[in-house]
Amino acid sequence: MLADDIKDLIQESYRQLLKSRELTPRYGQRLMIAEIAKQLAVIGGARVPTKDQPESQASAGGPVSQGVQAAESPKAPVCVIEAGTGTGKTLAYLLATIPLAQALNLKVVIATATVALQEQVILKDIPELLNGSELDFSVALAKGRGRYVCLSKLDALLEPNDSLQAMLDLYGEESVDLREPDARLYQEMLDALAAGSWDGDRDSWTRPVAEQEWRPLTVDNASCLGARCSNFRQCVFFKARESLDQSDVIVSNHDLVLSDLALGGGVILPEPARCLYIFDEAHHLPIKSNNHFAASIRIRSTRAWLERTGDLIAQLLAEDFIPVDSQSSFDKLQSILQPRLEEYWQMLQPIFLNEGEIHDKRSRYTFPHGILPPEIRDAAGNLFSAFSQLAGLFANIAEELKIELEETGDLSRKELAEQFYPVIGGAHRRAEGSASLWLAYSQEDDLTKPPVARWMTYQEDDTQIETTLSASPVLAADNLSEKLWEQCAGAVLTSATLSSLGNFNLLKLKAGLPESTYFLSIPSPFDFGRAASLAVPNMGCEPSDTESHTAFIVAALPHLLPEPVAALMLFSSRRQMADVIERLPEDFQNMVLCQDDYQKAQLLKYHRQRVDQGLNSLIFGLASFAEGVDLPGRYCEHVLIAKIPFAVPDDPIEMTLSAWIEQQGQNPFMTLAVPDAAFRLVQASGRLLRSESDFGRITLFDERLFTKRYGKQILASLPPYRQERIEIPDA
Repeated sequence: MLADDIKDLIQESYRQLLKSRELTPRYGQRLMIAEIAKQLAVIGGARVPTKDQPESQASAGGPVSQGVQAAESPKAPVCVIEAGTGTGKTLAYLLATIPLAQALNLKVVIATATVALQEQVILKDIPELLNGSELDFSVALAKGRGRYVCLSKLDALLEPNDSLQAMLDLYGEESVDLREPDARLYQEMLDALAAGSWDGDRDSWTRPVAEQEWRPLTVDNASCLGARCSNFRQCVFFKARESLDQSDVIVSNHDLVLSDLALGGGVILPEPARCLYIFDEAHHLPIKSNNHFAASIRIRSTRAWLERTGDLIAQLLAEDFIPVDSQSSFDKLQSILQPRLEEYWQMLQPIFLNEGEIHDKRSRYTFPHGILPPEIRDAAGNLFSAFSQLAGLFANIAEELKIELEETGDLSRKELAEQFYPVIGGAHRRAEGSASLWLAYSQEDDLTKPPVARWMTYQEDDTQIETTLSASPVLAADNLSEKLWEQCAGAVLTSATLSSLGNFNLLKLKAGLPESTYFLSIPSPFDFGRAASLAVPNMGCEPSDTESHTAFIVAALPHLLPEPVAALMLFSSRRQMADVIERLPEDFQNMVLCQDDYQKAQLLKYHRQRVDQGLNSLIFGLASFAEGVDLPGRYCEHVLIAKIPFAVPDDPIEMTLSAWIEQQGQNPFMTLAVPDAAFRLVQASGRLLRSESDFGRITLFDERLFTKRYGKQILASLPPYRQERIEIPDA
């Protein structure tokens, strides 16, 4: 039961907020606040005291301020709230969680999927809550090291030396040359830091910074000296990190939370046991988790990197930073690794030649069920052992450099050691990453659990041939269970779309949510039947007949889009999108803004400008435009969808997962493909109605929605739009 004083505070804050913004209560928003607060009222078994129950009786495990109770406590509560556009879910989860977290001495960590949403929370929603209610809390914005300039790297780039050259050499094909424009930029940054006009955050620089200019300025966890760095007291990252410990609410993103969890938790953000997590746009969480726990290695570039690293080791020996034994160990490992990598490539080559799927100059082969031939698995085990030893060697060298920094009285030597450390840190990270891949390739999967997807890519261009080996979990369930659900104080997952086909089974499968998870779908405030229609043309062909399907779309568009045009068309295939543009009449081509021609933000800006000027504007986009695109009112009155958005059937992860699902006696098409397609279609159609006053039309060029049994299931899961079958003249 929620404490009476906390309940009163939430209710009163909500009333005040509505009054300050001159709004009326929304049913969905009130329901969301109440359900989140109810589900999180007991965290780790610690019942929040009410007025009639003293704190000492609230939990057998001790004071409420301790947050999480002992091991016998129930698992942390996890609740999933699906709340459509217009619900006001951001303010709802803020109101529901902050008073409770403050009472339990927990941090609220809000993880968004996009920078835009992160900025909305920190710049709009939280200020509105603070200004419009009695709630009093502190806020910090959390970003990874990669978003902040490293002062030591900046100094080194402006005063090049041998260690800098070694660092740049280690990038190999990813190297960034220090050109004169870059030097001017870096000097401007240094001056701005000295003047206090810049906080070192990439996102707050006066203009966008290109990736090739920014990358040399940053370090990761492996390359950072921390308190041993001569610039530690001025370090912009650690200054930002200090504010996290002092703040009640931390606004972060999915990637940073997952990075912290991958490091063991509590490295960048507070420890998970002290955190109440809120994952906004939570449908991204499983795939982002898989990406964080995936591994890959490029064989050719790794061999080249080993050669370059030999020069680095020799330089460290010449500067007397490492003993002769360290170079001997490296030379021995290099003599083992180089031929073993070549032998591994020779073992893989017949597979590419005989079984690889060729696309242009690129060939890919996915190991069925993720299972490797025994000889390939055994060889990977030998490589894992050698790369693990290499990573250990770099770790030892890093420790040698730390000792040098602590004990030497020679300032110039200390400075040189400090400059070498990030280079060794980068080498350590790369060796560990390589070891992770070889470990994944050397292990036999537990047949009772989902497998690991393993695949190879062979690519040839005018200058080089490269083979990339990759491995990834097919489900995020195990990693999220172990590192998040079993470690955190509590969690809320929310988004406009989380269910599929009327249930949350797909999300449960992919995210490994606890059995005790609470699920709620909040009714949308939109009157879908009044505001929008869903039309499916009578086509006489299916999307599998690519030529006929494309020809029909080309013929239909002029009939479906009478002027003025403010529309969005979504494709599942880049090739079909290009074909449609090419075949359209010239006047229609002129109104198209294609995703491939502009950055997303720039394209949306041009579209709005066109509409404001009374010009026709039709956006052509792929899957990335099916979400996160907000074109309210007159900026989008028609959404056209080329076909039911089934996932690409040759994706290695999906292929491996489907095969495993089939092994379990289930139909992968109905278990995975159809629910996923239904989910994607709901998202795509959701680009039309962005507010309660919006109206318009959705056209889907796919008769399977009505003719196939699975299509009717998908149709039933869509919002209750008015449904139409239409005829297109001469199409």
